[in-house]
Amino acid sequence: MTDSAAVKGNPAVVGLAGFGITTMLLQFHNVGWCDVGPVVAMAFVFGGMAQLIAGYFEFSVGNNFGFSAFVSYGSFWIALGVIFLLNHFNIYHSATSDVGWFLVSWTLYTFIMWIPAMRIHSAMAVTFTLLLIGFILLDIAHFGYPQFTVIAGYELMFCAASALYMMAHAIYAQVFGRDVLPVGKPWLK
Repeated sequence: MTDSAAVKGNPAVVGLAGFGITTMLLQFHNVGWCDVGPVVAMAFVFGGMAQLIAGYFEFSVGNNFGFSAFVSYGSFWIALGVIFLLNHFNIYHSATSDVGWFLVSWTLYTFIMWIPAMRIHSAMAVTFTLLLIGFILLDIAHFGYPQFTVIAGYELMFCAASALYMMAHAIYAQVFGRDVLPVGKPWLK
């Protein structure tokens, strides 16, 4: 805790944790280490709801990048959870290519967000670069090359770790009062 009650929290720490942990868990599933049940639970609660809340708080502090990223990726997780549930209960079955097109749309969104991410700092640029590569690998996997799912799984573990690093950076900087985990300079000026 800080000494000042006037210090405001940074909503990105929750959004980055929700993104990082849920992404990591899905990759544990994608490489075959766990079943999909925990992924669905996290998709609704931490990847989805917590990121949505963080995004709305980012809006209130005027951060359009954080607002868009957290609300959008929070919605991604909820939608993915719905797809998993609909398939599981045979309500509506999404074919592999259906999920592929879902992922292609998120690849496009991630590409759009990748450009401004490179103007923030290196850690953000790395995270979005890895996320973009991961979505491309998953797109390939869903359109005929399923072995790319495992490759994407390992690659996206690094993306998740990068998001968690940024979360730790923000928390440690506030707690220690200095930059303990540097995030580097922007890639684009």
